[in-house]
Amino acid sequence: EIMNIAYKIFILFTMIFCHIVDDYYLQGWLASAKQKSWWEKNAPGKLYKYDYLAALFMHSFSWSFMIMLPPTIALMIIGGKWNPLLLVMNLLIHMLVDDMKANKKKINLIQDQITHMFQIAFTWGCLIGKL
Repeated sequence: EIMNIAYKIFILFTMIFCHIVDDYYLQGWLASAKQKSWWEKNAPGKLYKYDYLAALFMHSFSWSFMIMLPPTIALMIIGGKWNPLLLVMNLLIHMLVDDMKANKKKINLIQDQITHMFQIAFTWGCLIGKL
């Protein structure tokens, strides 16, 4: 077997750890800036009406890149194949989910986090679980 189960599980746990670090500790100002209401309150001009989308994109890219670091490094070491479409897919899903929580108020934090855990599990399954 290319990679034993303990290493595979460690990569999954590392992805979850990276999720926690990026979604809670590294967001900083983006946590506010991805909310339409922040822009309406702090920069109410027409020019800034859609700037929350830039913040949503930047956070979603950061999160997607971060959760894909552990499996990508592992694949680089063993010579496995990496799929950039997973990065794009995770970015778009994360952006949509965070918008549903922060702006549309359609989901709560628990639903948001469960969705992100499914994203991580799916990404891990595609990149590491099959090895």
